[in-house]
Amino acid sequence: MAVSIRTDGEAAGLAPLSNRSATGASWEPVLLRLVSIALFAGIWEVAGRIPVSFAFPTFSDTVVAFFGLLADGSLATAYLSTLQPLVLGVVLSAFLGVGLGTICGLWRTGEWLVIPVFIVLQAAPVAAFIPMVTFVYGIGMTAKTLAVMILALPVIVLNTYKAVRNVNKSLLVMCRSFLGTRWQTVAKIILPDASPVIFAGLRLGVAAGFVGVVLAELLITPTGIGDLITFHRSRADYAEMYATIASIIALSTLTLVFLQWVEVRVFRPESRGA
Repeated sequence: MAVSIRTDGEAAGLAPLSNRSATGASWEPVLLRLVSIALFAGIWEVAGRIPVSFAFPTFSDTVVAFFGLLADGSLATAYLSTLQPLVLGVVLSAFLGVGLGTICGLWRTGEWLVIPVFIVLQAAPVAAFIPMVTFVYGIGMTAKTLAVMILALPVIVLNTYKAVRNVNKSLLVMCRSFLGTRWQTVAKIILPDASPVIFAGLRLGVAAGFVGVVLAELLITPTGIGDLITFHRSRADYAEMYATIASIIALSTLTLVFLQWVEVRVFRPESRGA
């Protein structure tokens, strides 16, 4: 009886401790991220006050400039122009990339014909292609959308291709044993099993799309975010220039964090508590 009472008491005492530990563990990543951001901002502030360069503003000046750009509406106007080719290019890359990657993963001839092209595109210095795109399609929306697709499409195609080619073989055998048709195998086995890697490829494609749209606006024609960066650099308004650059980095980071959250919630439910 004494042993039973002591065991129950220990269990009762350990339960709150376990809950406290779980709560602390859940807050630890958030706290570490905040510390990392604060440390980065502190180093930036110190480097700007030394200064490391006359063209390197302090973090506080950059924050003030950012809110100034928000207040006068120039940042919102720039993003209205920048997001159009970015969204269009990413959406087209997603549909084409998943489609081509799936076809290449299922069809060996398609793999030999298409995949080497995207491997070369992924390895090539993409900035060298943008002047050629400008020469062919001018300086309008088409050229900027293609610049986004040139960076985003290879990543999505190659990730989708690898995901489809590496589907769990036992699932395919099970589908065949139940007399599943080719379309049922693709729709109910291959695509669901490959979806986590496909979505990860989409996330990487979005990141590449941000790089593509900034390159397009800097190299093709100065509009949107590229126009703000070029304009403030020409006037030596370095705080505003850094604020514009930091804003596009922050937007891309928040977008990727959101897509990662969606990926975990939809495709990796076992990682929700991590």
